[in-house]
Amino acid sequence: MDSGGATAGGGSTSVDALGQQLAGGISAMLRRGDIALALGIVAILAVLILPMPRWMLDISLAVSITFSVMVLMTALFIKEPLEFSSFPTVLLIAAMLRLSLNLASTRLILANGHEGPAAAGQVIESFGRIVMSGNFVIGIIAFAILVIVNFVVITKGSGRIAEVAARFSLDSLPGKQMAIDADLSAGLINEDEARTRRKTLEDESSFFGAMDGAAKFVRGDAIAGLLITFINIIGGIIIGVGQQGLTFGEAGESYTLLTVGDGLVSQIPALIVSTAAGLVVTKAGVSGSAEKAVFGQLSGYPSALGLTAVLMISLGFMPGLPFLPFAMLGGTAGYAAWTMTKRQKVQAEETAQAELAAAAPIAEEPISTALHIDQIRLELGYGLLSMIDSEKGVQLTDQIKALRRQLANEMGFILPAVRIQDNLQLASNAYTIRLKEIESGRGELRPSMLLIMDPRGEAISLPGENTVEPTFGLPAMWVGEQHKEEALFRGYTVVDAPTVITTHLTELIKDGMAELLSYAETQRLMDELDKSQQKLIADMVPTQITVGGIQRVLQNLLSERVSIRDLPTILEAVNEACASTRNVMAITEHVRARLARQLCDDSAAEDGSIPILSMSPDWEQEFGTALVGEGDDLQLAMAPSKLQEFITAVRREFDQQALHGNIPVLLTSPRMRPYVRSIVERFRPQTTVLSQNEIHPKARIRTLGVV
Repeated sequence: MDSGGATAGGGSTSVDALGQQLAGGISAMLRRGDIALALGIVAILAVLILPMPRWMLDISLAVSITFSVMVLMTALFIKEPLEFSSFPTVLLIAAMLRLSLNLASTRLILANGHEGPAAAGQVIESFGRIVMSGNFVIGIIAFAILVIVNFVVITKGSGRIAEVAARFSLDSLPGKQMAIDADLSAGLINEDEARTRRKTLEDESSFFGAMDGAAKFVRGDAIAGLLITFINIIGGIIIGVGQQGLTFGEAGESYTLLTVGDGLVSQIPALIVSTAAGLVVTKAGVSGSAEKAVFGQLSGYPSALGLTAVLMISLGFMPGLPFLPFAMLGGTAGYAAWTMTKRQKVQAEETAQAELAAAAPIAEEPISTALHIDQIRLELGYGLLSMIDSEKGVQLTDQIKALRRQLANEMGFILPAVRIQDNLQLASNAYTIRLKEIESGRGELRPSMLLIMDPRGEAISLPGENTVEPTFGLPAMWVGEQHKEEALFRGYTVVDAPTVITTHLTELIKDGMAELLSYAETQRLMDELDKSQQKLIADMVPTQITVGGIQRVLQNLLSERVSIRDLPTILEAVNEACASTRNVMAITEHVRARLARQLCDDSAAEDGSIPILSMSPDWEQEFGTALVGEGDDLQLAMAPSKLQEFITAVRREFDQQALHGNIPVLLTSPRMRPYVRSIVERFRPQTTVLSQNEIHPKARIRTLGVV
């Protein structure tokens, strides 16, 4: 027996557990909005087919009324029509719900109408008795008035407003899109705001178009309610007289009471939803909730309320009209007008005080700030801003920091801070580099792709977008990151977009270092030398040479990409040269001779030797003959034809050496070197020009030919 009891208890427990699991599953399904909505639509469709008991009909009618009131309240409190963009769908669901309940109530009325007023439930009975007041003719008239108000006034007006709003929204769509594009091009908005505005325009056109069609639901609902009421009355009288044995008067009173009650229960929610639809479509162009928009604008003109108060009180004194209602309304309007006038005066005083405070003199920004010039500025199109976004990658900013350190180590030149800013006037993927506000270079990138180049100069066989490398003008191609491994395998040079900018920036800065080295920077470089070097500077500056003269010497060195990191040696050489000359060019040449070891190391090939192309004695004589003037005022005055002949000869020899993979140095006499360099830098700025004095005794040279 104990065993049997245990078994029974275990079975009960398993049933309870199964019931809890089933209840939990149903609860989880209902918590999902999509499943709950689907079940609701299925329930509405089921009402069209299956009969409904009276108690369930009462609950369903109460749900219909509550749902319509909730829709109306939402329409009152929204600030913009798009906040209730699901209104057309809600309108369709509400119409389906009312029509399904109409069909369910029709079944009960026609089947049980002979039993009395409670045949279709308490809700329909209560609405019928309250409105009809014991007379079915009054009920029919009240129902007809509700249908006319809903169908002729509210529904027709809402439908017309929705139709015009949809037409105007579609017609104005191109102009509004052009205005957004113009604001974007002018830099007034960014790309995200432009995208948001375009999405709002699309949503508005879709919403008003849907509201134009949804207005037909309300119109059809009113017509259907009228036809259902007519059918119920005629059908009920026929059933009551022909099948249930009622007299014509009894059948008319019973079925009319039920039918009119049913019509009122369906038409009142329909009228509420129609009013909500009218509120939504009439809010186009009005910001804020309905009460703020209406009361705020009505209260903006106290004089209108004052005249209204005078008129109402005057009507109260007319013979035959009741004085008390008009006097109360007039007094209320007058008090409201006085209160609003007082409030407007206070607001006007506060506004005037705020304007006076705003008009107080503001400290004017010094005009000197407008004279500030960025030494180096990198301007990016909005499509390249992701390269400096700390979340998406800091490659560009990190590489610029590394560039500053690299230039300090290699050239002894401390690069000024690089200012990076966006420029909406540029194309989305374009950039420009400015040195002292002057554009020095520009290019176009693909931030999510890689730039590949063939060192052999052959065509690239990978799929991509052909382009030109912006720094050196070499043929290149933009490819996707998925081709990186294959490009490296084929021996191509692969760089990302930030590296392209950094390389371009490096070359432009190296070309412009002489301009970027200012007087203040020169003074700072000398101040940061060791104390042991300060005695040399004190003996030399300003008795033998000024800081500006040292700046010119350093600029001459940087213009030929000679490092000034060994500043003590440079200053010693300047001190030596100043004993015999004050000419900056002569001082520079003497400094270069002291830096012979450094210059030879910079010009050496991979095997440690210096490949040299010597200038022939004939050209040495031509240059010597072309020098005019005396002392420090020597100038080159060579005939243009001879200059062109020299340029052609140099270009031919260097091109031939390039075919063999050599990058030679042009060697000339110390006296001619500055003038030869001034000619060569115009067509081959990367070519190094050395004099015999600049070849270190221990350097290994390899003569390749003669120009």
